[in-house]
Amino acid sequence: MGFDEEWGRLRAEAAERAGRASGATGATGDPAPAVADVPDPVPAARDAARARLADFRSRAVLVPLDERGGLWTAALGGLDWICAFSGEEALARFAVARDEADRAWPYRRLLGGRLLDEVLPALDFACGVALNPAGPDGTVFPPVRGIVPDTAAIDGEAAA
Repeated sequence: MGFDEEWGRLRAEAAERAGRASGATGATGDPAPAVADVPDPVPAARDAARARLADFRSRAVLVPLDERGGLWTAALGGLDWICAFSGEEALARFAVARDEADRAWPYRRLLGGRLLDEVLPALDFACGVALNPAGPDGTVFPPVRGIVPDTAAIDGEAAA
């Protein structure tokens, strides 16, 4: 299940619980549980984000190279993002989305953890990683504490 589907499911469950807590009845007609009985969806979302980060850290990803042989980046939201892909199919989908499927996309294969722990701290500008940016399972790993070393985090030692 992709991040968007998981997040949508969690939001729908939370909305359903909120409706029951306001006095509505469930599909069975039973009274809704008290608000105190409704579990907080934040811990589940946090656990899902941690699992996705752990999976990325242990995964080999494809990172396209720019015309100078460096890692290809895209600017969005005031930050640069290294675009990484889980496989050649995801990279091809990205090329089609950019209307650049006819050109060669040379790439390097790197571990996600190496990108976050070694490559990003070595840069002289703030940069995150966008995984599968043109796909339904796309996600971003911003340069913040807990994802990258504090020295590379925009909210860490370097920012202070």
